[in-house]
Amino acid sequence: MRTVIVCTSVSHGNTKRIADVMGEVLEARVVEPEQIDAAELATYDLVGFGSGIYTQNIHPRLRRFAQSLPEGRYRKAFVFTTSGLPEPPFRPHSRSLARLLEQKGFDVNDSFQCRGYDTWLPFKLVGGIKKGRPDATDLQAARAFAEGLRVRALS
Repeated sequence: MRTVIVCTSVSHGNTKRIADVMGEVLEARVVEPEQIDAAELATYDLVGFGSGIYTQNIHPRLRRFAQSLPEGRYRKAFVFTTSGLPEPPFRPHSRSLARLLEQKGFDVNDSFQCRGYDTWLPFKLVGGIKKGRPDATDLQAARAFAEGLRVRALS
């Protein structure tokens, strides 16, 4: 199964740590949006899209990349995010990315969210929130998530 993970991790590397764990399990390359050609995605069986959350949104680089993808028939995809705060039910940021990818032709299987160290204002004033996250438990959850993806993709 050919897999690639397209990841934007800017502030503290939280999302990249999750992507690297998933990449190990899925034997996937982990790349930034600028490191892969949109047409190349069609050659993969599974594509992951990951981002930290910035003011309750997917990072603009990943959003622009997803918006720039030509509509077509892609294969399976998954979405993952890291954030200092939980995903609010009134603004499901992972769902908005999944919808965008579905409009482009991906079959979005699943999503994974994880808390991460966050120093966005006003949290910076108190030294940030969720220090030490993602932690070993979060990384194990990411590993289990990726193993589940692999099993479902191979069956």
